[in-house]
Amino acid sequence: MRPFISCKPRVLVMSIYAITLVSLIISCNSNTAPVKENAATAKDTSVYVPPDTSQIPHDMFGDMVRYGRELIANTAYYIGPNGTVGHYLGNKMTCNTCHLDAGARPFAFNFFSGHARYPQYRGRENAVLDMGQRINNCIERPMNGLPLPLGSKEIVAMECYIKWLGTGIPTGGSVRGDENLELEIPDSACNIEKGEKIFVTECAVCHGSNGEGKWNPDSSGYLYPPLWGPEAFQNGSSPSRVLKLAGFIKANMPDKKATWRKPYLTDEQAINVAAFINDGRIHMRPQKKNKEIPDYPDPKTKAIDYEFGPYADTFSAFQHKFGPYKPIIEYHKAHNLLVAY
Repeated sequence: MRPFISCKPRVLVMSIYAITLVSLIISCNSNTAPVKENAATAKDTSVYVPPDTSQIPHDMFGDMVRYGRELIANTAYYIGPNGTVGHYLGNKMTCNTCHLDAGARPFAFNFFSGHARYPQYRGRENAVLDMGQRINNCIERPMNGLPLPLGSKEIVAMECYIKWLGTGIPTGGSVRGDENLELEIPDSACNIEKGEKIFVTECAVCHGSNGEGKWNPDSSGYLYPPLWGPEAFQNGSSPSRVLKLAGFIKANMPDKKATWRKPYLTDEQAINVAAFINDGRIHMRPQKKNKEIPDYPDPKTKAIDYEFGPYADTFSAFQHKFGPYKPIIEYHKAHNLLVAY
């Protein structure tokens, strides 16, 4: 399984508040890792086709779009533990670890309708968040870091890129491809042993036998991210939810074998390997820092595969984590509760 390949750009950015226009233009055209363009999706009119990077305007807004894309692609280089702009991340992941092809790939946690849908109510925070707060949400959770100052050049640049990527999508709109591929939920609970076998044969070659990931040549980020351990995403972040991660795996993994048009793993296999990766009994990962602030203060808004209670139903935390999920789904439908995963 492989995210975007992140490598060190040539241009050094000296300050979060003082980047000259010249250095910004150079930086955003530097020899960074190749982000795949949109030629593949352009041939399929059934999914949204984001604009090609050649269409980014050559003006001040366009410069911010390019810098935002650079930040998405090489996040750790700029704001990681040894970042050239600031030290905000607690690990060396990039936004592109989850949002593949710099957020431009269908069914891969992309940004297609992000600008159109924010500000948006978020059940996990039980609050309405704007786009800058949502970006910080990712920095704090999967990247185990500290929030960037709202209104900073870096936050605004990423907002500009996300807005540009969703060109033409109306406010409140959504498009095909901005969600996970639909999963056929099995009747049985997750099978951790089967998931481990899939990981060993299909995933360990990239992510390491101990889930430790693989560094890029200069160690500024990962070629393949860690899936558990102290440098991995936090418990409670979206990838720690089994069904949420399984939908991503189905459409994109293993790298070079799977596409959203032709998945490599079956739905059940994707669910089982996601369960193995997220099994906290055998795999440690960073814990949520501000535990005094509960996630999903209103249990009725909680995703069904979220592993921490309380819940608005009668099922255990273990079943919410590992299934079987169908009884939970049926209960939620019967009691007019949210069905989200």
